[in-house]
Amino acid sequence: MDFCAKRFNELSPTEVYEILKARQKVFMVEQKIICVDADDIDYRSLHCFFMRNGIVEAYLRAFYDDVRPATVTIGRVLTITRGNGIGRQLMERAIAEIKRQLPCSTIRMDAQKQAQGFYEKIGFKTVSDEYLEEGVVHVDMEMTL
Repeated sequence: MDFCAKRFNELSPTEVYEILKARQKVFMVEQKIICVDADDIDYRSLHCFFMRNGIVEAYLRAFYDDVRPATVTIGRVLTITRGNGIGRQLMERAIAEIKRQLPCSTIRMDAQKQAQGFYEKIGFKTVSDEYLEEGVVHVDMEMTL
């Protein structure tokens, strides 16, 4: 399995297609979230993902926060197969790439409540009450670097 960390303009057409396919599978089909997924944030994001045999197995994107200086936001975090450690590997590798390519003092995310414990084990802290986003319960989480 290959780890990749690329800016949008570095992605191949196949990688873009496979990323969008994985996001649709997890968020729209499995979780029934209805939203415009292909937003303009992708253009300014660092896309971190694992590919196996040309298929995206795990993915997230990271981008500078528009409101908070020196803060990077992680979003669209997904794994196709769960329980095999790939999610933790993705987060560890992505955080290392964020530190290298997107210097910042804080990494934040709008985390789905059901994944809160997973992110806490990696070092994120919950900084908000629960709220609904796209019909799914979320909490804000941050990691200070």
